[in-house]
Formats: sequence, structure tokens, C-alpha cells
Amino acid sequence: MRLLPILLPLLLSVRLAAAAPTFHVEPAPPVLAGEPLAILLSGLPPGAEVQLRAERWYAPVSVQAQAPQRLRAEVRLRADETGRIDLRSAVPLSGSWQGADAHGLFWSMRPVDGVARAAPGTVNTEAVQLELWQGETRVAQASLQLLAALPEVRVQPAQGLPGAVFASLPGPQRRPALILLGGSEGGSLITQAAPAFASHGFAVLALPLYSPPDAQGRREIPDLPAGWAELPVEVLDRARDWLAGRPEVDATRIGLHGTSMGGLLALLAGVHLPWVQAVVANVPSDVVWDGWGPGVPEGQRSQFSLGGRPLPFVPLLGYDEELRNRERQQPVLIRRPHERGRAAAQQRAAAARVPVERIRAPLMVIGGYDDQMWPSGAMAQSIAERRWEAGLATEALLFPDAGHALYDHGQAPTTLHNRGLRKIGGTPEATARAQAIVWPRTLAFLKRSLGPMP
Repeated sequence: MRLLPILLPLLLSVRLAAAAPTFHVEPAPPVLAGEPLAILLSGLPPGAEVQLRAERWYAPVSVQAQAPQRLRAEVRLRADETGRIDLRSAVPLSGSWQGADAHGLFWSMRPVDGVARAAPGTVNTEAVQLELWQGETRVAQASLQLLAALPEVRVQPAQGLPGAVFASLPGPQRRPALILLGGSEGGSLITQAAPAFASHGFAVLALPLYSPPDAQGRREIPDLPAGWAELPVEVLDRARDWLAGRPEVDATRIGLHGTSMGGLLALLAGVHLPWVQAVVANVPSDVVWDGWGPGVPEGQRSQFSLGGRPLPFVPLLGYDEELRNRERQQPVLIRRPHERGRAAAQQRAAAARVPVERIRAPLMVIGGYDDQMWPSGAMAQSIAERRWEAGLATEALLFPDAGHALYDHGQAPTTLHNRGLRKIGGTPEATARAQAIVWPRTLAFLKRSLGPMP
């Protein structure tokens, strides 16, 4: 009997060493993208060094469908004294990312050399394959599904609103509604975000605002304006009226979520449209800028109008010259014309400032200080400070090393963001980790501000 305390740890150690290496994914797949996700490994020899690899087909978000490319991330890890590895706490010895990160396998992926792109629609872009290697031997494998949206979400065209889509879960209950507004990319890009928000219970109207011509002069949504100049803030009244006609919408609870230029519109609507019940401004501006598009003289027209009159604006300075950097094979940083324009027209900037202290709805503002499209970090901070001075409910999420792409969920490859000459800023790690904070905080803010779900 005296040997029992000695034998039990020995037996346990033998069992741990003999167990087959196994993946554990929590929650069990499929997983809705953006939800907390834990990947654990067990059954390894205590202290063993292993190689963990993840691969997937991925199609970057685009107005036009892009051919998916094969991406991979891999790291070298060491098992703990019990033969386990938990990616939430394990620090890689080397590999695609540094530091403990539960989502590192996803955001750190890079294109696999020598693998051609797949034809659109021929591969599963939601599937992620996991492999565990010890030396030259694969000792475990698993797969998981990262769902872009719940399969029961219904998406349909919003008749009467060019290019817009409406997304909602089925059921007779009236839901709080959300209007999604995109940025200067224009076209239908913003509609791709509607099912993700609808998966969390909102009735979602994704509203394209304009449709610029491509290099061949073709326009995706011809019924929308070709440029962004003197866009009426009241265009959102039409969207609100459309939602009020839907039986699944509670029209007394409508919020706005705007990204980039759409964030600026969301702020202006919060000031001037009394029906707005919540505003999320993701990487917005705190001032109105000059408009652009075919036939729009540079620096001569405002982006927005109200009551038929153009709003005061700040003209960009040196925008065309910045674009010519592409011909010189130099980085294109659209932030620079914004900063030069504002510095050269400080009085105009004061007149063009959005009076955010007049927004009575709860406001969330999000910015990245390394944003190279425009200085959203400093502008979001300015918005928050003016709101706090007025004692108004404001939630600010500001990130030192993040860029412009703070609208994703933290599990998409941020390594692809700055590969071309036109930079949006942010390190892949900082932007992904900021996204992983922004997404759940945004959902919680909207649910808190718009009231309970069915």
C-alpha cells in the first residue's frame, strides 16, 4: 500500500505519454466567425516540440468575386508538463505569429507558394484544415468550419433601394434594425457584411451609397450616383421608411453602423435625423471633406448636403500627386492629402467639424492611429473628447498600431492588407487583435443601445 502514492503518478505519466495526440476545438465546429474560439492539443509527450499548421482557401472581400487563394500559417510549439498545448496561452517558439493568441492561426495566414488560385465557387472558403507534426510525421489532424453567417439567415434584395440587401433571421418577432453604410470603395461591398450582423439577431439593411466606374468605365450599380458629391444626409430617411414597412422590423429601434466615409455619414445622421437610436462610427472622420467623382472639380464640392445645401468641407491637398506615387512604384498613403488639407485650411476645418455633441443617441467610435487612409485614430479621439466634455454616452475604442481595417472579426487574414502599393496601415497583429476586440464590443453596444432581441 505504501507504493500506491508512488505508482499512481508513474501510471498517469505512462498513460499521458501513450495517449494519441488529439485536437480539441471549443466550441465544437461549425463556429460563427468572430465567436471566441479555443484550440487545444492533448496526448503529447510532456515537453515535446511540435509543428502546428493551418490551411484554408480564402477569397478577400471585394466588389467583384475574387479567385480564392490557398493560405497557410504554422508555428513551432512546446507541450507543457501534462502533454497539452492551449493556443490561448501557449507562446510559439517560432513561426507565423508571436505571443499567445487564440486566433493567431487565422489572421497570420499567408499565401502558399506555388499553389494557383481556385476558380470562384469551386472550393469551400469556410473550411480550415489543422495538422500537427512531430518532425516528419503528421500525428494529428482536424478541420473546422468558420461560418461567415448562420445558414438560416435570409438575404434578399431591398426592392426600391438600388443595390441594397435586407438580411434577417426568420420568425414573426419584430427586431431592432441596423443600417450598414460603407466607405469610398462604393458599390455592393457593404452588402457582404449584412448576414454577419443578422446572425446576431438584427434586421439589417446594407445600403450602397454610390457606384464608381471601374478602369473600363463600367459601373456595378448604374442607378446609384457615379461620384460622392453633395450626397444628401436625408438619403437615410428613405432607408428608414423602407425598414418601417417591414413586418419583422421594430422601426422605433433603428441604429446606424458606418465604416470610413460611411462612419462620417452615420455621425451626420446622428446629428440631424431624430429617429436614429444608436451610432457606430468605425474609422470615421470628424470633419466633412470635398467630394469626388466623374465631372466633379477637385476641391470644389462638398461630400454631403443637408436640406438641399452643401455642408462646409475641407479640401484635400495633393491627392492626385499622391496617386502618382503608384507610377513611381512608391507607397500611396491617402492619409497625407487629408493631413495636408486640414493643416492648410484650419478655419475651414473648424466650420466643417461634425457637431457630435448634438448626437443624443449612444455613440461608439473606433479608430486606429496607424490608419494610412486618413488619421482615424486622432479623429476618433477628437470625437470622443468632445462628447465626453458634453457628458454624453460615448464608447471609444482606439488602437495605437492598428490600421483602417477595423471592421472585421479578428479571424480573417490581416497579412493581406498592405501587400500592394496603396496602404491602409496597421501591422497584421495589431489590426487583427483590434478587430477581435471591436467585433464583440460593437455587437454588445448595439444590443445594449437598441434593446432586447426576440
